[in-house]
Amino acid sequence: MTPALETQQQEGQKTVSDSFLEKVRGTVVLLHGVFEPSFFDALTAGSDEIFVMEGRPSLESAQVTCRELARRKIKPTLIADNMAGFLFYRGLVKEVWLAYQTVDEQGALCPIGSLIVGVLARRHNVPVHVYPASKESRAMGAQKDIFYFKGIKVAPQNIKGYVPLVEWLPKKYITEVRG
Repeated sequence: MTPALETQQQEGQKTVSDSFLEKVRGTVVLLHGVFEPSFFDALTAGSDEIFVMEGRPSLESAQVTCRELARRKIKPTLIADNMAGFLFYRGLVKEVWLAYQTVDEQGALCPIGSLIVGVLARRHNVPVHVYPASKESRAMGAQKDIFYFKGIKVAPQNIKGYVPLVEWLPKKYITEVRG
């Protein structure tokens, strides 16, 4: 076990162990975004591990996607958005599903963070499927969306914020369009 994991366990925090990561190698289905209800109806609890990216800054994916999975007796693992690289690096990801607002022959408009997931998936030979989102998201968030987290200011005074909420995922990163 790494010293960081040992330290966290000593402080009474629950962490994911290396043995858990070995057990789920190559079985993780990574979800990003808030999907139409029909998406969840098609999923079944099984041998795959469902990991859900939280969806900052609103955390809507953490709330809605996890709730929809739980309603269907599927127990997901919630991760921070920026943990996706770690999952790919460790060879855990089997496939990726991204919610899209619009799609055409050139690509899809997806939640922010989808491009980096698409690039990682391509690099690691993992298929990327896109499925319709449950609703359209605003294109840009407000600066307060990034300056505050759960009502607590996390940024210093006199800086600017850039808060895109969606981004274009080029077709070359998409394996399949569904829905």
